[in-house]
Amino acid sequence: MASISTNDFKNGMTVELADGLFQIQEFQHVKPGKGGAFVRSTLRNVRTGAVIDRTFRAGEKMESAYIEKRDKQYLYHDGDGFAVMDSETFEQTTVSPEAMAEAANYVAEGARITFLMYGDEIIGTDLPASVELTVTETEPGVQGDRVSGARKPATLETGLVVQVPLFVNEGDRIKVDTRTAEYQTRA
Repeated sequence: MASISTNDFKNGMTVELADGLFQIQEFQHVKPGKGGAFVRSTLRNVRTGAVIDRTFRAGEKMESAYIEKRDKQYLYHDGDGFAVMDSETFEQTTVSPEAMAEAANYVAEGARITFLMYGDEIIGTDLPASVELTVTETEPGVQGDRVSGARKPATLETGLVVQVPLFVNEGDRIKVDTRTAEYQTRA
């Protein structure tokens, strides 16, 4: 592993500390009038999701974690987890619901998922900004019920429920924002 200094910090970088594996969310170099410079940072534990504030001395060394992105195809969901197949080796593995986290709401069978890997451990997923999903259940829009901006709940093929405009019907494909879980447009 490569050793890095606090001078090399970038948002999104992953570092290995004594407490675990952390992703840098934001940082700030501070040079007070008296004393030495330091780096104030906000770190997110990639395994637990806990966010902490940590202060480092300027130039302090630590280990950089090598995070690899690996594409896999989502095959199906069984009672224990999610079956996925590696796109290069065609090896099938089962991914735990904890490792899939929020990604499970946005991937349909047959979709490609980019997993963030630390060695052989899955530490997260890299989702696109929006995905296209099919509406499996929603109430029909009533003729004459055209209040501006009116919404109704719709269940998608993954089981996610989002608020959609009245004109969206069962079987329609819609675009959903993966960051906010909101309807964007019809596909």
